[in-house]
Amino acid sequence: MKQLGGKLRQFFKEHQEAYSVNQLAEIFHAQDSLSFKNLVQILAELERKAEIRLTKKGLFQTCSMGDSKGIFRQNERGFGFVTVEGEEEDIFISRDDTGLAMNGDEVRVELTSQGDPFLGKGPEGRVVEIVKRNYRRIIGTYQSLNKKIKGKNYIGLVVPRQKIWKDYKCYVLPGGIKAADQMLVSLEITDYPSQLEPRQLKGIISETLGHVDAPGTDILEILVEKGIPTEFPEDVKREAQEVPDEINEEDLKGREDDRDQLVMTIDGADAKDLDDAVSLTRLGNGDYCLRVYIADVSYYVREHTALDREALNRGTSVYVTDRVVPMLPQRLSNGICSLHPHVDRLVMACEMRLNEKGQRLSYRIYPTVINSSYRMTYSAVNQILSGDKDLRDNYNEIVPMLENMQELSRLLIHKRQKRGAIDFNAEEAEIKLDEKGFPIEIVKRQRDKAERLIESFMLLANETVAYHFNKQGLPFIYRIHEKPAADRIEKFREFIQAFGLSIEANDENISPKDLQEILKKAEGEPFEAMVSSMMLRAMKQARYTNEAKGHFGLASKDYTHFTSPIRRYPDLLVHRLIRQYGFMEEPHLSEEMMTKTSDQLEAMADSCSKNERRAVEAERESDAMKKAEFMQNHVGEAFDGVISSVTSFGFFVELDNTIEGLVRLASLSGDYYHFIENHMLLIGERTGQQFRIGDRVRIEVTRADKATREIDFELIDNYDQLQARRSVVDRSSHNKAKKDKRKDKGKKATRGKGENKPAQDSFRKGRSKGKRKGINSSKTATENKGIASASSSFHFSSKDSPESDSQLIEGLGFIQRKRQNKKAKKKSKKHLEFIQDNKSKKKKRGRKAEKKRQASPHARRTPQ
Repeated sequence: MKQLGGKLRQFFKEHQEAYSVNQLAEIFHAQDSLSFKNLVQILAELERKAEIRLTKKGLFQTCSMGDSKGIFRQNERGFGFVTVEGEEEDIFISRDDTGLAMNGDEVRVELTSQGDPFLGKGPEGRVVEIVKRNYRRIIGTYQSLNKKIKGKNYIGLVVPRQKIWKDYKCYVLPGGIKAADQMLVSLEITDYPSQLEPRQLKGIISETLGHVDAPGTDILEILVEKGIPTEFPEDVKREAQEVPDEINEEDLKGREDDRDQLVMTIDGADAKDLDDAVSLTRLGNGDYCLRVYIADVSYYVREHTALDREALNRGTSVYVTDRVVPMLPQRLSNGICSLHPHVDRLVMACEMRLNEKGQRLSYRIYPTVINSSYRMTYSAVNQILSGDKDLRDNYNEIVPMLENMQELSRLLIHKRQKRGAIDFNAEEAEIKLDEKGFPIEIVKRQRDKAERLIESFMLLANETVAYHFNKQGLPFIYRIHEKPAADRIEKFREFIQAFGLSIEANDENISPKDLQEILKKAEGEPFEAMVSSMMLRAMKQARYTNEAKGHFGLASKDYTHFTSPIRRYPDLLVHRLIRQYGFMEEPHLSEEMMTKTSDQLEAMADSCSKNERRAVEAERESDAMKKAEFMQNHVGEAFDGVISSVTSFGFFVELDNTIEGLVRLASLSGDYYHFIENHMLLIGERTGQQFRIGDRVRIEVTRADKATREIDFELIDNYDQLQARRSVVDRSSHNKAKKDKRKDKGKKATRGKGENKPAQDSFRKGRSKGKRKGINSSKTATENKGIASASSSFHFSSKDSPESDSQLIEGLGFIQRKRQNKKAKKKSKKHLEFIQDNKSKKKKRGRKAEKKRQASPHARRTPQ
């Protein structure tokens, strides 16, 4: 036992991560009953001696006050949090301990307090070193200085529009580009904050983006701020100009010829970079022969060229609201690489033969040339498949093929569902702008038969290519989606238990099928949106790597990105590897070459993942900004929506057009609201009113700020709660009537099953007392702990019935009565002290009066 204790001490000294008892039992081979018992005893002893600690999630972690690296996230008020990879809790950094770090900086942080998870207090620390700065430039409006600052050579100020910079002064030094007032500029930082000037940044103007109010500068601001290049270097432009506009006979050498095949592209109406085309033949025995043709970009973008270096630097095309920032110059992306109709184009083909069940029987990957016959849009194909007579007549040549494609698509979708693929059916917004860049309409982007059809074919091609090269054991690049972390699944498991749902598998062995079953059970229920949203949050982010780890969300063992080389660098890299390995040949690489290629791919995959996240952030921010700008014209108007997220400071409401706004807790008067984290809901202490994901509400738009990209709502009605409350009150009234009737008959009254007296009391108290203003959720840790423990026994019925509301109300009613009892005791004690004090004062007054009377000449004297 002593030997195991020593090993555990050493283990926790060397590892900062948190571990469960089962994980430790597996590591130290203590899985039999006696060894496991000893392990638990030693862990308890180490915790008692404060050598290790038990986290909020029941995991054991070292208490050593070491330092670690992480990313600093700064709040607009000055304090922040450091996120350390592998740690379950962020480290709080006070305003005085930031060490001059700015938002997004990579820092080394030293722990000053481990915190107490059971009191709701997380770990705290201080920044001891800035490892890497996140911001190299700041975007803002230029203002010249009217008066010179003594001893300084500043020529102007840059005023950023983001709230995170509100406490900083950004001074412009001479030596950069000259700018006029009210110009949007990029300030390249040369001097970061120092101890003498902790809230100052200095730099030179490296770029002017146009007048602050000019159309398009708002989107350009986001792109430049994220470091996304908007112009191609001169050497890249020169190489692009050298690429021919048409293919010649030399280009056809070593290629098959598929120009006799009936081929079509199916894309959005506005798309210009058409990188995929499809063709389908139904064979005599009922099998399908599907050919997916992808633009052969790697033939034109050769390794180690300026075009290739710039493509890697960009990583992906970026699709922001008013423009596309392409990965490749338009001469390639919209020209020779784009599969336009009625022109010859070089492609890579993935031909797959499938049976009537959608199972792949054989495949081959080869270079060829095609001449697409039709440039179809999603809208037109959807109408054809829905039976539009005019369109079916116009495109009668391809109608049979489209119908076969729809049939095969259904088979592939069913096959994916059968193996456990998870479909969250996330909705995206389509933002329509006028000629000045102002949003005039926001609608949901449609995802119908044609979109699903193309998606199914592209997924199959990606899986086929990944399968082939993984089977050969060659260095390759894969698109992976790892299994969710055990702690996140445990949190999700606790959440869904409230709806009568459960996951049979343990957290370590969770499968896509297990989660898919949960979505099926939740389908059509009032809590469907809540379950889907929380499941999505539990997932990890997909990324690129040189290891074939499978794709959890797609329930796919082998997956890569092969189908979009015009707009994604990993796809271009995959094409280059396919050509390098000789397509379907079996090359023999030396061990040295295998290792070298694998290391290069690992670095490229990491770069591509980071650039993808950068692009996603830019796309989201541009959408958020245009949505806020759109809602500025709708302040004061009312809309219906659904609660999409619940936090300790309020809840977010999503409108029908995907616009999301915040209902702040401070705007909810009339009650004191508690945030029950494991159920993701806010609940009123007196009234029992609840706000949770999926509730239908009516709101009024109170504020929309384009600069901060924030939209604020105020609640008008909570439809679901009104209906639930009416049900509770009606049922309570009915039970009270029955009770009174029994009393009249002289029978002993008993409490009925359906009666909810605590709920009645809460609602009655809520009506009799006046509204309490300025109520929010900031309570002491002890009170929050009590609420959390009381809420752990709350359960919802599968139909979300009013009984479930009453259980929550009853739980909080207990807490409320406990507080009232405390107040009553305090009041009673004060009253007793008041009475005793009065008695004492009366005695004193009596003694003074007696002395005064005795001193009077008229007083009767007592005989001596």
